[in-house]
Order: sequence, then structure tokens, then C-alpha cells
Amino acid sequence: MNDFEIKLIKYAELVVKVGVNIQPGQVLIVHAPIETAELTRLIVAKAYEAGAKYVIVEWDDEDITRIRYEKAPQDSFDYYPGWEADRMERFAEEGGAILHIKVPNPELLRGIDSAKVAAATKAAAVARKAYSAYTRNSRISWSLIKAPTRAWADKVFADLPEEERMEAMWEAIFHMVRVNAADPVAAWREHIGELKKRQNLLNGKKYRSLHYRAPGTDLQVALPEGHIWRGGGGENEKGVYFVANMPTEEVYTMPHRLGVNGTIRSTLPLNLNGRLVEGITLTFKEGKVVEYDANSGREHLTTLLETDEGASYLGELALVPHDSPISNLNRVFYNTGIDENASCHFALGSAYPVNLEGGTKLSGEELVARGANVSLTHVDFMIGCAELDIDGELPDGTIEPVFRKGNWAQQ
Repeated sequence: MNDFEIKLIKYAELVVKVGVNIQPGQVLIVHAPIETAELTRLIVAKAYEAGAKYVIVEWDDEDITRIRYEKAPQDSFDYYPGWEADRMERFAEEGGAILHIKVPNPELLRGIDSAKVAAATKAAAVARKAYSAYTRNSRISWSLIKAPTRAWADKVFADLPEEERMEAMWEAIFHMVRVNAADPVAAWREHIGELKKRQNLLNGKKYRSLHYRAPGTDLQVALPEGHIWRGGGGENEKGVYFVANMPTEEVYTMPHRLGVNGTIRSTLPLNLNGRLVEGITLTFKEGKVVEYDANSGREHLTTLLETDEGASYLGELALVPHDSPISNLNRVFYNTGIDENASCHFALGSAYPVNLEGGTKLSGEELVARGANVSLTHVDFMIGCAELDIDGELPDGTIEPVFRKGNWAQQ
């Protein structure tokens, strides 16, 4: 067995034991690109070894995805099968776990009408709303991980000879998920512990607001009363600890829906459902986006903001130091699940109810009344850089530094 095969096995074990943390008798769904078959088979094996009762693999083929947008009737994109939504809701009701190997091709939908993509995305979100409540409220275990595909590696490592790109992508992923450690599971437990320390420090501060300043950015963000900072992972409703994103370097909470004012500029490209949006500028007034622009892909940003009323408000803010493992690779990955862990970021759309005291027991209307945002969408965009300064306002009105020059001001 060569070094790569050993690392791949370690990765599969890490995903099963730390990511979704499969429990004996549990059902697991794995959603995977067909190019990731080797890793997927190992994950299935490790899941059964951990006691999974049944493992379902749902394969994704990006060529088929594009064929739909090229060939399907114009009026078909508002359709999503109700029976599929019902199946996922039943699966969640029975306490299953779900794993996504999420690696969208940044160029997949180049040239496709944004209206088609927006309609299909919204139809799926509406149909799966009940199921999504299980993941958004951490009622079940779920995890998003990464694995190389040829199109993705070609985009990220275009500066390397073609035959070296897949290997380079694998090495980058192994690095960022700590598979190179002698005991990756132990390394992750230590990493989660460090994120928890930062989370606990921020929760103790009870900041009333944060003020962001960087080139192109001057933004005041109020935080709702009872907001909770989280990081690393969390427990599902049965008390099982899982990690929803691998890799993860962030601590995050929710902004007050109506308390965002000023302008912010993105610092990394956004892969929005297979379409790139770059150089985003957003201006907020009383929480809502009132002006916006982008250097490229503006039309895709428009369709995102028009998803529903909540899509024009922020639902998440996350802090990631510029001096961190993924950022220090000094490479854009065109994958939000990675790039957001190299950079401070915000999300347009729905807040996570777990970021508010008692939030998982509140209705949508009650969440909004408490200052949380509710939407069918949740899209992260990156704003971190080496020039970012953030100040925090304490409950007594005192202002103190949180970030200076892109990194934590307080260690």
C-alpha cells in the first residue's frame, strides 16, 4: 500500500468518525461526484465498520447537470419532485446522517441563463424546506467535505503541468483536513478544542456590535441579544457531536437582521452554483442591501438577491485569521467550503438558529422578531484580507480591537 492509499483510508476514517460521526444502527446518505468513487467506496466501508445499518450513495455527474440546463424545457426549472423532498424528510425524521462531497466545477454553468439556475435552485429550496430545517437546526448529523475532480484541479492549479494538478489538489486537501498528522482523529480533536476556546472567549464578551474596516469596506454590524458564537462542530438533537464542514477554521455567529449599515467589498471570487462572481460590493441600510455591484458575474448576484426578501439581508458572520493554514497556502480554491475557511466572511440569506439562545425552538416569525434572518438561501462570500481591522463594542459601550491587520488582536 503506497502513501497516497494510506492517506485516503485515513481521510475516509476521519470523515466517518469526526465528520458525520456515524453511530451503530444509523442510515447514511453519501452524495458524491462520480469522479470521487475511490474515496466514496472507502467511506462506505468505514461507515459499515462503524456500525451503519445502511449506506446509500447518490452519484452526481456534472455533465448531466449541464445537459439539463442546455436541453430541458424552459418551463421545467420551477419543478422539483415532491416525492424526493418527502424521502429526505422521512430520512431525517428517522435520524439518518448525510455526507456531501461538495466540489462544484467553477466553470460548469458558464454561458447558462442565470434565470434557469435561479429557478431550479429556488424550486429545490422550497420543496426541501422541511428537510433543511433538520440540518439548519442541527437536528441530524451532516457534513460537507472535499475531494479533487479534474475540472476543479485544472482551475485551481492551472499554473502547474496538467499531469501534476490532481496530485497537488489531493495534497492541498490532505493538508487542510490534517490527514498528514500521525493521528488525524486526535489532531482534529485538538483543533476543535482550540476553536472552542476562541468561541468561549467571544461568547464571554457579549459584543453589541462589530465595526469592519478594510480597503473598500466600512461596515457596522449589530449583534442580536442572546447571540451565540460557535466553532468546530456541535451536537445533534441526540447529543452526538459532528463537524459540519471539513476543513473548518472559523468561529461564527449571526448579525442582527436590521442592524447592518455601510459598505463591504469581497476579496475572493464566489463560486455561485457553478458560476463565478468576482469583486462584489454591497451597501447596506438598516440591514438590507440597497446597492450592489460586481466586477464580473453581476447578473448572477442579482438572481441571488432576488431569491426572496431574506436574500438581501445577512444571516451569518464568521471570523477567520488571515494567518491560518488554508490562507497560508496563498491560493484561491474557487470553492466556498474552502475559501471561507481562509477568510473572514458573511453570508447572505438564512441565519443558523443554533446561533441564538433558544433559537432551534423558534418559528420563522419568532426568529425574525429576535433579529435573525430567514430565507430560502444561504450563500457565503469572503471579505477577509491582511488589511482588515475589526472593533467590538462591549455591553458598556467600550470599544476594543478584535482583529488587527487581518488577525486576532487578542490571543
